[in-house]
Amino acid sequence: MLPRRFHRLRAVLDRRQPDLTVVMEKVHKAHNFSAILRSCDAVGVLEAHAVPPEGGLTLHHDTSGGSAKWIRVHRHPDGATAIRHLQASGHQVVAAHPADDAVDFREVDYTRPTALLMGAELWGVSEEALAAADVAATIPMVGMVRSLNVSVATALFLYEAQRQRMARGMYDECRLPAGRYRDLLFEWAYPELAKRYRVQGRAYPELGPDGELPDDV
Repeated sequence: MLPRRFHRLRAVLDRRQPDLTVVMEKVHKAHNFSAILRSCDAVGVLEAHAVPPEGGLTLHHDTSGGSAKWIRVHRHPDGATAIRHLQASGHQVVAAHPADDAVDFREVDYTRPTALLMGAELWGVSEEALAAADVAATIPMVGMVRSLNVSVATALFLYEAQRQRMARGMYDECRLPAGRYRDLLFEWAYPELAKRYRVQGRAYPELGPDGELPDDV
């Protein structure tokens, strides 16, 4: 591990937002799923959630830009289950959906713990998930088309969230608990070694200031 690489990992992890996430409900096109993860990484999302479509989840590696290595994706059996899980941890769930009572997506307070619910390409958010969400938000459209590509829409929501959070200073200092930060940093720096430690049920060793492994590893 080169020191420059290690400090780059630290700089990225320092700005991760543990209380901003995305729920992809049956997003089935590989390039859209991958592009959403790429946007998540770009704005500092730590983890994402997905309700897999029939046939499972796939990644388009050219589109994801390797972001799957940095974004852990949690899978759920359905949208309502995913929403209940996130609400139980204190997240507001914002459904991207042009419902009659939907608000402009820029009016939502994304400095609160927030999960963005994005629906499938053709059908959008399911009725069950929409009913469970806390608020529906929409992107104003003045052209002939009625909706944007799901990965484009997700990027707009995420960058509005980033704008609000930056204005509040939420990227200025690390927001991860010390223990979780330490574990994630080791997993990012030494993924294969971390996998071996997990299989063996061993705690990760302390790294040196430039990412050095201890001599007894």
